[in-house]
Amino acid sequence: MDFENLNIEKGINLFQNDALIIVDMQNDFMPGGSLPVEEGDQIVGGINSIAELFRKKKASIILTQDWHPKEHLSFASNHPGMHPGDEYQTGAIGPILWPDHCVQNTHGSKFHEDLKKEHANAIIRKGYHPEIDSYSGFVENDKKSETGLAGYLKSLKTKRIFICGLALDYCCFATAMDGVDFGFKVYFILDLTKGIDLPTGNIANALESMVNKGIVFVLKESFT
Repeated sequence: MDFENLNIEKGINLFQNDALIIVDMQNDFMPGGSLPVEEGDQIVGGINSIAELFRKKKASIILTQDWHPKEHLSFASNHPGMHPGDEYQTGAIGPILWPDHCVQNTHGSKFHEDLKKEHANAIIRKGYHPEIDSYSGFVENDKKSETGLAGYLKSLKTKRIFICGLALDYCCFATAMDGVDFGFKVYFILDLTKGIDLPTGNIANALESMVNKGIVFVLKESFT
């Protein structure tokens, strides 16, 4: 499935119990980082603008942040003879290995300098278990270790979540899918995310899965 075949909802009104989840807008995912998403830096301004709309409505804004220890087993460097992009699946690691990225307290783990972090009500860190990979902002790849995001949102009586950030076919996708499973109405802001498409076709597969899950697609111009 491609973007042209998606139904885009328009005329979105925001309410105080809505939440914007900004996924992993960190330096290592930007051009020049260790795991760059092409044009990942080009959506920062748009995300700031949408965050301002949420702030004016007194809605919630949450940042997620990859926060890996240097010995994380999703890193190819921790598997002698293996390389980033190699297929690897064991326990809660996989389906592929990655270059070292978003290592705790490094420049790469920090948010992009132009992201208006002051808008955020909370930061949810993920991926800090060395033997468990993490894509979703809600639950780690063992599908048992929750990050606390669902509980936080439910404490705010949040009903609808809006997802943007990096990367479309990994962390944004996983966050959206889990959001439905946790009982939220999920909206995916298509033009405020960028994908990796590794392996080839991954973006199309992610879009199709989200359609089948009932996730609603919007654009930044959809908000009134």
